[in-house]
Amino acid sequence: MTGLIVITGFVIAFWIISSDRKSVGNKWLFSGILLSILFITSDYLTAYTPKPFSTFLIRASFGFAALVIGSLYFFILNFPTKSRNNPYISSIVVVYSVFSAFLSFFTKFIISNTESVAWGTKIIGGGLDLIYDITSIAIVILILLIAIKKYQRSTRIDRQKISLFLMGVAVFSLSEIVFTLLIPAVNLGQFGYFGDYSIMIFFGFTAYAIVKHHLFDVRLAIVRSVTYTLVLITLAAIYLVIAFALSMIFDRNFNSPEQTISGVAISMVLAFAFQPIKRFFDKTTNKFFYKDNYDAGDFFARLNKTLSVTTDMRNLLERTAYEIGHTLKSEQAFFFINTADEHHISAGTPRHRQLPKADAVQLEAAQDMKNSDVIIASMLDTDDSVRRLMLSHRIELILPLIQSNAVIGYLCLGDHLTSGYTNRDIKALATISNELIIAIQNALAVEEIRELNATLQQRIANATKELRASNTILRQLDKVKDEFVSMASHQLRTPLTSVKGYLSMVLEGDVGKITDPQRKFLNEAFMSSERMVHLINDFLNVSRLQTGKFVIDKVPTDLSKIVEQEINSLKPNALARKLKYLYKPPKKFPILNIDEGKIRQVIMNFADNALYYSHEDSSIEIGLSIDNNEVLFTVKDTGIGVPVGEQAHLFTKFYRASNARKQRPDGTGVGLFLAKKVVEAHGGKVIFESVEGEGSTFGFRLPIEIK
Repeated sequence: MTGLIVITGFVIAFWIISSDRKSVGNKWLFSGILLSILFITSDYLTAYTPKPFSTFLIRASFGFAALVIGSLYFFILNFPTKSRNNPYISSIVVVYSVFSAFLSFFTKFIISNTESVAWGTKIIGGGLDLIYDITSIAIVILILLIAIKKYQRSTRIDRQKISLFLMGVAVFSLSEIVFTLLIPAVNLGQFGYFGDYSIMIFFGFTAYAIVKHHLFDVRLAIVRSVTYTLVLITLAAIYLVIAFALSMIFDRNFNSPEQTISGVAISMVLAFAFQPIKRFFDKTTNKFFYKDNYDAGDFFARLNKTLSVTTDMRNLLERTAYEIGHTLKSEQAFFFINTADEHHISAGTPRHRQLPKADAVQLEAAQDMKNSDVIIASMLDTDDSVRRLMLSHRIELILPLIQSNAVIGYLCLGDHLTSGYTNRDIKALATISNELIIAIQNALAVEEIRELNATLQQRIANATKELRASNTILRQLDKVKDEFVSMASHQLRTPLTSVKGYLSMVLEGDVGKITDPQRKFLNEAFMSSERMVHLINDFLNVSRLQTGKFVIDKVPTDLSKIVEQEINSLKPNALARKLKYLYKPPKKFPILNIDEGKIRQVIMNFADNALYYSHEDSSIEIGLSIDNNEVLFTVKDTGIGVPVGEQAHLFTKFYRASNARKQRPDGTGVGLFLAKKVVEAHGGKVIFESVEGEGSTFGFRLPIEIK
């Protein structure tokens, strides 16, 4: 029995230290198990060794026991996660363990002597044995209290691990107290070995915690060890059966040639049977140890299909969280995703916990942005703020979703439903991280486009509504303006006609002779009134165009005579500006069916503009001819011209070129607009060519309608 306990202890100690050599908890449990093996071995050998060596072994067993208790104390401080260490209590435990071991090994203060009795070896205390016992019990109780406190504050998985250790330590400790301390006190020491053997129960609970709850993550080593052990046992049994059968056949003559051949045959049978037997036990042990196992390839395929099914963000997150949570056996699974404008989306399995925005910000502040490793709550220190945050929401794993050193969100998984997460689960999460990020980014982009489209549609609708309202108001204002212009023009034209008439009478001498200076001023007044009349007529025509009252009244007209009359009326003004009109009337020109007044106004506008925008000492060429069954009229000057970028707007209402506004600030911008409307109303086309700084050509083409 002792040998089995020792072997079991060595195997478990090896598994523990090989799983994680850097873990402080692993090191303390490894030390505690080795010291327990020494304790059991020294106690066992006392029955088979004479004095005084048996006395030394008893003292050594008490020393090893003190060191075991100290190792268990520091182990529980680091299991399953590191907790805050009270330096005073830890110092007391260290002093107790070291001092008790020293007194036990090298003095008689704890164990004075031993006596051989009928049931074995009786221990005689040395005076400090009672203090040793009380202190040992107190530290064991302290270990149990620390474990209970950790149990209350831990996750469900950690509680399962701690509960197994609590049961193992409790059974072992109580057995030691009863069979090693109390029973020998009433002279029943022959039952003391039961206390030592009870450590097998502690090892059993430890092994169960390792296999069932993945403690130290050495399950694979255990499974493969069990598999090869079963394979070897099976092969050995096959060999014994075949060898026994052959020995009976060959009459146990092991030196005969037949026996040599049979040995070779057995070896070949075992060689061919090895792989089938191994596969059988692999399958059997996997069913037992990996009941929650899943095929990684199938999982990745299902997840990729889920990620490609939809681009709706919430639907995508819920489907993906369900797939991951269902495969990894998570109590809950949900995503926390940051969106635009400091908003977020939380979606996952039904009844999942909500991660508040403030906690996500705290998590991001504590998380290294360059580290996208899975955060495991049970691996963090007890006083870690992230661990406390995760425990408050019953989260065991968090996978940060990081792109370009920026956290776009988190995948949160709750406690494992059956046992605990393995390294295989962590690797699977790390593998799918990039696919999750890409799918979420695509869904976010689609979401932003949808929101942008909805916003744009709403903005367009609002803008259209506002424009329609503004347009209605502008139409009303334009109508009022047209009515005002029409009314004002009519009211102004009557007095101007009187002014023009009286000036004409004075100039003709109807009221007496006038001097040359008076004539000069009167001529200026007459031309100004003439221009005012033309301007008022322009405004009246524009108003009529806007109100639909613009009518072309065609009558037989001699266009060549109209041109000559308008040019002659402008010659005095041209001479005053040191300009000259060059016009040669055609000898024979047909009578045209046109609106005389409106065409006369067009000719006046073109000729008058050339007068104002030409340079001094230059000529203005007036042309009138028949070209391809059309009347061609042109006014060509060598003035300021029109900039290229402004030519397209020249014939719009109230528009004037920038250089024209500088040359003549008092212009209105309606003359060219009205001229184009009149020409087009006659079925003709406006002629316009211009080079800035070199001059312009204005005119029109009219179809010939001879009356």
